[in-house]
Amino acid sequence: MQDVDMSVIADDRLPLVGTLTLPAGPGPHPAVLLLHASGRLDRDANTGPRLRMELGPPLAAALARVGIATLRYDRRGVGATAGDWLATGFAENRHDAAAALRALAGRPEIRADAIGVVGHSEGALHAISLGTHPGIGAVVLLAGFARLGEDALRWQARMIARDLPAPVRPLLPLLRTLAARQLARIKRSSTDVVRVAGMRMNARWMREMLHHDPRPELAKIQVPVLAITGDKDIQVDPADLDEISRLVPGAVEVHRIPDLTHVLRRDPGRPSVRSYPRLLRQPVDADLLAQVAGWLAQRLQDRPQEIRAAHADGTPRTERATP
Repeated sequence: MQDVDMSVIADDRLPLVGTLTLPAGPGPHPAVLLLHASGRLDRDANTGPRLRMELGPPLAAALARVGIATLRYDRRGVGATAGDWLATGFAENRHDAAAALRALAGRPEIRADAIGVVGHSEGALHAISLGTHPGIGAVVLLAGFARLGEDALRWQARMIARDLPAPVRPLLPLLRTLAARQLARIKRSSTDVVRVAGMRMNARWMREMLHHDPRPELAKIQVPVLAITGDKDIQVDPADLDEISRLVPGAVEVHRIPDLTHVLRRDPGRPSVRSYPRLLRQPVDADLLAQVAGWLAQRLQDRPQEIRAAHADGTPRTERATP
């Protein structure tokens, strides 16, 4: 396995700095574009030294073991990539992902006819969009929702509110009123950044995410889809897996993983965002990594002719998901 520095040139000519992980042996190799969740995340899904999702390296290593390369990059204003993260919109993140896909396909070490995309949380929404592009052979959605963005945010808020400490619960009606006012203020805003409770927030990203609905694009994906959400996820409703399965016209495989949380670690206890610091001291779930790598190997490494045929005529795949 070899890590290579790689920069993606975005549509506005900003270099998005990242890492291309290549498997051992001669290329060209099948490849995957990895897209992370929302927030000020670098190429490895980390926010500084204190909040480390650390998804990039273990997933890239798992894919390299099955002969698949991986590209991941620092977002605007994060890590080695210049720009202003707070002023970056949801749609701009999507455009950057599309630019990364084009750059990956253009590398001589990569097989342009065998490229997949893996997205986690917000990254899954962009992976859904890329799944409708020519040249994509497979899509993996980790904790992706299938409803209007505002509905997904409200579901998440309800789940998190249930876990408030007992002394705070009597204040819940007041907190809900304040949150509704702040959300309405963001929706009325027209600037990239607004101050909420004294803190600068990415209003442009929030407005665009609230209006985003992935369902029309899910209905256009013609390549194989693997969708995984943990049954302990309190940021994305695991029930959305049923909607993903219903909407995707081609081969789709969905899994609701016992005890898996939104941060892709397992927790047998009551799900809570307060458990994240403890969970993030553990590695990403090894079974999840193996499942994703094995599934992608079958779609990208073993059956390139079928992938090319699916894109040539635009018809759904005839492959069926395993139970």
